[in-house]
Amino acid sequence: MNLDQKGLKKRSITVAYFFETIGKKHDIKFRRLNNVDEHKRRIFERDLHRPGLALAGFTNLFTYKRVQIFGNTETRFLNHLDEEERNQRFANLVRFKMPCIILTSNNKLPQNLLDMATHAGIPVYITRCSSTKTIYLVTGFLDDQFSLYQQYHGSMVDVYGVGVLLTGKSGLGKSEIALDLIERGHGLVADDVVVIQRKGESMVLNAKRNHIIDHFMEIRGLGVVDVKANFGIRAIRDVKEVQVVVELLEWNKEIVYERLGLDTKFIKILGVDVPLVELPIFPGKNITVIIEVVALNFLLKRYSNYVAAEALTSRINNVINSNSDKSEEGSDD
Repeated sequence: MNLDQKGLKKRSITVAYFFETIGKKHDIKFRRLNNVDEHKRRIFERDLHRPGLALAGFTNLFTYKRVQIFGNTETRFLNHLDEEERNQRFANLVRFKMPCIILTSNNKLPQNLLDMATHAGIPVYITRCSSTKTIYLVTGFLDDQFSLYQQYHGSMVDVYGVGVLLTGKSGLGKSEIALDLIERGHGLVADDVVVIQRKGESMVLNAKRNHIIDHFMEIRGLGVVDVKANFGIRAIRDVKEVQVVVELLEWNKEIVYERLGLDTKFIKILGVDVPLVELPIFPGKNITVIIEVVALNFLLKRYSNYVAAEALTSRINNVINSNSDKSEEGSDD
């Protein structure tokens, strides 16, 4: 199954969305200092900018499309200027169409400078957080907003703490297997539509649910099941790293399937290689228990560097070598 679809990415977000959302996701609060139309200002990238050189008058390389951070350095620089020069410097700054200005550490701007920003349509916010913390939290938020993502057909389950993505053709029973895993105490991340996200250059893939479908499942012959209502809060997860992909295949006696598991297969998702287990299914086969073992094998390899197939192969080779040595000794006699 080809999961290496081209990732999608937001081109921009409004400053209004930024202001209304960031406080819900991170431990930071902003307060408005002026009243402008925040929907007309857009943020296009994750990186922030501290406009020290621009305030000093050098604007040739001014990255004005980024969120502008005014910390102690920037505000004290403005405050040490006389009023006329301060107004000129700030007027030179707000002529650029920047998304917004954030004042950190409860720094203040003179009212006439706030009026300039308002006249230019630039939102100005203030926070108690330091510049370092503000930059860290805002960058993390924007990194999440502008990360690569894609939607995939499948089921995502947390099995013994391992994120397992179940894929395969429609009708093979992915939802039924996921439901059986939930009944055995594991957690559902998403069913039918799985949203996978890759932040920046990270090699970590995080899976989430589609918020329209939420934690509902469709079981053929039964209908819609509300996992949270039926099994409780313990049965659901909001987000989980994709660590193993299990592809369900229709049994075909003409195909030679993996018997030992010596060669680990991988599949690319958003440019990241993820271990792949191809699992042929037929009536009577206990797929749920096998997926639990897949998760346990993953944990054994990660934390103990133990692979059962390699251990068995090593044991067989030792027996063969031992018998060979005994045969050579007997021939010498």
